[in-house]
Formats: sequence, C-alpha cells, structure tokens
Amino acid sequence: MSSRTLQLAGTEVLRIGLGTNRLTPDHAVFARELVAAGVQHVDTAHVYQQGGSETALGEVGAAAAPGVVLATKGGMGEGNGRPEVLREQVEESLVRLRTESIALYYLHRVYPDVPFEETIGGLAELRAEGKIRHVGLSQVNIDLIERARAIVPVAAVQNHYNLAERGCDDVVDHCEAKGIVFVPFYPLRDLGPGPVEEIAARHGATPQQVALAWLLRRSPVVLPIPGTLSLDHLKQNLAALELELSDEEFAALQ
Repeated sequence: MSSRTLQLAGTEVLRIGLGTNRLTPDHAVFARELVAAGVQHVDTAHVYQQGGSETALGEVGAAAAPGVVLATKGGMGEGNGRPEVLREQVEESLVRLRTESIALYYLHRVYPDVPFEETIGGLAELRAEGKIRHVGLSQVNIDLIERARAIVPVAAVQNHYNLAERGCDDVVDHCEAKGIVFVPFYPLRDLGPGPVEEIAARHGATPQQVALAWLLRRSPVVLPIPGTLSLDHLKQNLAALELELSDEEFAALQ
C-alpha cells in the first residue's frame, strides 16, 4: 500500500494537502475547521485573493498549528523576482500569516526579466536569516531545479500535473530521484479519458478520489493540493489516502 505520509519541510505530513487560492476572511468557519479536519499541508500565496488567503489563515493561526506545514509563494509577475521585491513580499506574508518564519516559501513563477540565479540568491539570503525555512519552486523544468539547487536546497516543486496533464512527467521522476517533494496543483481540474468512473464505482469512491489515488501511486514524493471551500469535499479528498488502486487499475489510467 502507498505510504500515507511523507517528509515536507522537516515535518511528516499526510500526502494530501489543501490549496487555498479562493480562501478569504469571509470563509472564517472553514479556515478554523480545516486543521481539525486533518489537513497537515496548507498552500497559499502572496497574490491569492489580494492577500486575503494569507490573512484568513493568519487569523486562525494556521502557521503555528502543530504538525502543519504552511507554504506560501511570492514573485508572481514580471519584476517581482528581484530580491528586494521578494523580500518585501515575504515581509508582507509574515504579517498576514502572523508568524516570524515561513515553513516553505515558493518562487511562484520564473520570468526572464530577472536573472534566475539572482532571484534564487535572494531566497537563499532570506532562508539564511530565518524568515523562510525551506525553499520551493513552481512551474519549473529540470534545468531550473538543478540551477536552483546549486545555490540553495530545494524542498518542493509545484507544477501543474494531473491525470490529463502529464507534461512534466520527467520532473516528477527527477524529484523522486533527488528526494524533492512534488506538489501537483490543479490535481482535479481534468480527470482525462479512461475508466475513471468505472474504477470509482468498483471502489465505492468518487472519480476525484480515484484521480488523487492515481497521483499518490504515481510517485512516493507526490503530495497533491486540491482546492476546496467545502469541509465535506475536504474530508472526501483526505479519504483518498485510503484508496489503493490495483496494478491493473493504475495501468489502465496510464
């Protein structure tokens, strides 16, 4: 059976997390209950809801919850990869999240207007100062991962990946080989062709749970972050940790 947990940013967490790109302070009840529901990895970003996602998580103390790794991101948009801009965004995230140190901080996107090594050097400085503890990358290829790793350890890579979107299969394999956690975003956006519904019916599960189970089976370093604002859907997503696909079912979805 696939392992239900992995090590992320120095903490053992369940291999299904939560994306919060739609979370705002108006969702206070959901924000308060998500940790109690069993989530151990929460993903947000400086730009989500113009900072509202980070603010909502800060108001419920998510960054300080025991056993929870809260990740955020910065550097979205041209010019925002400059070290001084990233520093400003980190400081703003620290205030919103009500914490003194961010467990996992991603470079949200890579843009050609700022030398990549300059951007990563800025993150390395923030890590050395303790403002961020682990560095991640988003929407990157193997070359960028290795260029970053020459400067600072890379704890996680977050790319668009799911049953229908397999464009970074090589990145998944590379992350597994290097011991880097691979975090698929939009893991349920497109379930793709194939016998997803048939397999779901066989297990008494939802097609979405089958899609998550496939990701978990794909590599032991995979940690999907499906987004939701529903506590019921959140619990359904976490229940996919108990769904074990047979070899034949996994092959049928390949």
